[in-house]
Amino acid sequence: MSHIVIDEDRCKGCELCTLVCPQDLVHMADRFNVKGYRPSEFVDPESRCTGCALCAQMCPDVVIEVYRTPRKKRE
Repeated sequence: MSHIVIDEDRCKGCELCTLVCPQDLVHMADRFNVKGYRPSEFVDPESRCTGCALCAQMCPDVVIEVYRTPRKKRE
């Protein structure tokens, strides 16, 4: 199961990661972080994240870590 981890305390809420997620799994939180910004949050109840890393590549503050699930080898 691929997923991302967002360092919400460092996120400035620019929303760029929300625009590039092809699965629409990154949203803006309803709460504020320690700096007073609404951070991004990862919402994936159905495990649809592919680990494409577009969100991490777009993030100007490098606050997103991507964890990919290895694909099974074809026989």
